[in-house]
Amino acid sequence: MNKSDFTISRFANRNGAVSWRVSGNLHGERIRRNFKTREEAAAEKSALEIKALQAATGQRALLSSLADHQAREAEAVFLRLRDKPHSLSFYVDYALANYREPAHRKRIEDAVADYVAAKEHEFAQDHLSPPQMERIRGDLKRFSAHFDAVSLDEINAPRLIEFLELGQPGLKTWNNRRGILSTFFRFAMHRGWIADNPVAKIPQHRIRRRRGMAATLNATQVRGLLEFLEDYQGGKFVPYYVLCLFAGIRPGVPHGEIKKLKPDAVNLDTEVIHVSSEVSKTREPRRITIQPNLLAWLRAYPLGEYPIVVGNFQKKRAKFSKRFNLSHDVMRHTFISMFVAKFRSIGEAAIQAGNSESIIRRHYLDLKTTAEAEEFWSILPRHQAVAVNSPGATPLPTEAPAPVVQHQTAA
Repeated sequence: MNKSDFTISRFANRNGAVSWRVSGNLHGERIRRNFKTREEAAAEKSALEIKALQAATGQRALLSSLADHQAREAEAVFLRLRDKPHSLSFYVDYALANYREPAHRKRIEDAVADYVAAKEHEFAQDHLSPPQMERIRGDLKRFSAHFDAVSLDEINAPRLIEFLELGQPGLKTWNNRRGILSTFFRFAMHRGWIADNPVAKIPQHRIRRRRGMAATLNATQVRGLLEFLEDYQGGKFVPYYVLCLFAGIRPGVPHGEIKKLKPDAVNLDTEVIHVSSEVSKTREPRRITIQPNLLAWLRAYPLGEYPIVVGNFQKKRAKFSKRFNLSHDVMRHTFISMFVAKFRSIGEAAIQAGNSESIIRRHYLDLKTTAEAEEFWSILPRHQAVAVNSPGATPLPTEAPAPVVQHQTAA
């Protein structure tokens, strides 16, 4: 360790004059200086000791117009930039060129509360679905908790990317969360809480869609499921499953189409199911042709006696799904793929399912054979099979039914 040890001594010159000498070593260099007075020698000794201390601690005494707190902040900034590739001036110039002060500073917690309140108002007016509202609440609650006590204008793209990567979400989940944050920051920008939207600098993930990957059931699996349901608690769960399998009603409970569908929307006389805009997920009405086997099921289990969704159904459905390996939309996927295989009409399948033709072509075309589709559309309730196949009964169609509506719904 370097040592600094200075002394003051009285020294007599050859001419008889008396001087005061400062002696010592400064990091290996010998120091010996004479002064006329002891006061001057003491001042030099103090100056040398300060130099020794500064050299040992990396500090220096500098003349500056900065106040003490400003000098400390500047020193702290330089320490933060110690390993950075550019100078302090570079980063200051960048900030001056790109940062714009918001009109009003807003804490993230308060901004989220205001945004959710606005969305709750939209939800009350039926502009948002319950699942959408739940996702907004959940994602922004996590966002607010992650950036606790932070001002909204302090959030930038790198910090958002770090948040989006938490838990290593899938690409679709990433895109969904990014979309919610983008709408939130756009809301904040319009209110003057931030100068620009940091999400705009974060690109969406491009997800490559492969054709024909929809999960479906085969005819044997469907038959086994319905035979079990007919024998289970008097068949009271049959209507839900046959409407999802043979009419493609979206199966979500409690917020899906099947939960909103009323019995009077199922007309057995005209053999049409009317899905109104209030029921439809896409907010566009559609009409679904009741195929002969579905007609037989609904006559065997009339909706006036068998509710479409039985109370406390979610727990039972979870048990059935586990037993028969039923994923969320597998019954609807089965309906669409079997419809296309039987009737060979992508356009009609799109109309009745409430999808776009591109979605039908990409995911459902040629998933099933004609023979398997024939078997599927021939599945009947066991105690009604004779009546349906009796003379005068309407046979299963061999060609695609005529369109029942003139417009095509969006995906």
